[in-house]
Amino acid sequence: MTIPTPLSLAEWVVLAVVDEGPTHGFAVAQLTGEQGQLGRVWQIPRPIVYRALQRLEASGLISAEGTEAGRGPRRQVYAVTSTGHRRVLLWLRTPVDHVRDVRSHLLLKLALLDRRGKPVANLVAAQRLRFVPIASALDRPAPTEAQGFEATLVSWRRSTTRATLAFLDEMAAGGP
Repeated sequence: MTIPTPLSLAEWVVLAVVDEGPTHGFAVAQLTGEQGQLGRVWQIPRPIVYRALQRLEASGLISAEGTEAGRGPRRQVYAVTSTGHRRVLLWLRTPVDHVRDVRSHLLLKLALLDRRGKPVANLVAAQRLRFVPIASALDRPAPTEAQGFEATLVSWRRSTTRATLAFLDEMAAGGP
């Protein structure tokens, strides 16, 4: 059995977009650009999109399906493979490990699920379960009181974790 290739966030997003239906790099770059639907959450520069497509193809997660003619150069169209499709479905339902990844990873997963017309309740519930123990640990008093920047960092982690749980509760209640 081969070990799956680890993917960057940019590669996951590109793979998930290709999984929605055969497409080319320019279309993905538009979605993930500054004005794109996904770019509003996290922007991926065009060269990174094309590099991701190459790496995903080399990993067997997408395959070239032909070209699309347009006003400009012919565009290579990619489609997801069955392995790529399975990996995307698993990634989309897997909660993030760190509160710091909510702003990028989790919001992108929620946006991609929304684009697919899929419910987010299971991901939101799983994410909440992942963060409740973190919040509980942060609320416990430390054996020695933190000082200096350590106190600042603890306060930041406690506040962002609470805010994230409030966000997840709001999502679980039916969204904003």
